[in-house]
Amino acid sequence: MVRNVRSADYESIPRPIVAVGIDMPADHEIGSHSHARGQLLHGVSGVMTVVTEHGTWIVPPDQAVWIPPGIIHSVRAIGPVAMRSVYVTPDRLSGFHDKCQVLAMSPLMRALVNAAVDMPVEYDIAGRDGLAADLLLMELRALPTLPLSLPLPRDTRLVKRCRRFLQAPRADVKLDHWAADLAMSRRTLTRHFKLECGMSLAAWARRACLFAALPRLAGGEKVTAIALDLGYDSPAAFTTMFRRTLGFPPSRYPGLAAG
Repeated sequence: MVRNVRSADYESIPRPIVAVGIDMPADHEIGSHSHARGQLLHGVSGVMTVVTEHGTWIVPPDQAVWIPPGIIHSVRAIGPVAMRSVYVTPDRLSGFHDKCQVLAMSPLMRALVNAAVDMPVEYDIAGRDGLAADLLLMELRALPTLPLSLPLPRDTRLVKRCRRFLQAPRADVKLDHWAADLAMSRRTLTRHFKLECGMSLAAWARRACLFAALPRLAGGEKVTAIALDLGYDSPAAFTTMFRRTLGFPPSRYPGLAAG
């Protein structure tokens, strides 16, 4: 049976993993909080965003985000979301991701997470459930990462400009306009942005457009309308960006209407 519990209820349970399930209505937000355990946050359906002081991560349907122990974060449902969480004790995380990452869920991992949600909280470590938990932890380390993070700079002026851009992202970002707004030269802005965010402004803007597009695709909007709204010259240009980033075209994205 899927359990809806408070985070404080599982922290002291003497098991390496605890799995819970929660269904969230559209636009529901879980405010800033953190966990002593690492959290694999899996959206069985729907789109979620996870926000920390370091950036934003978007979780497509049927994928997951990894949140290390102690990271303060908030979670927002874009549309209704069926959410499953697996909480892992820090002693089982040596060498694992120490930053948030979006992870591509394998069929085996999906099955293990669903099985873990139905296990007793204090499952038999030496029995079948214990073996399933150990396999889940092994499979967790094998999950590939997806390029669905949007880092934010630390510089006060730059982060304010980034947040303003995110309110209406456009693929045709103008470096000169940003430089003028920030009273920087093109060269200084380019160097500063790459240092703060680990990517160029143009690459960051494309990623922001992808973030804006995914919830709309999941809601069934047309590719043409989304592409033009985001400043792409054509739906084909948007599709090329989408395929290069995620490895498949937007027509294969869950919930998409044809066109």
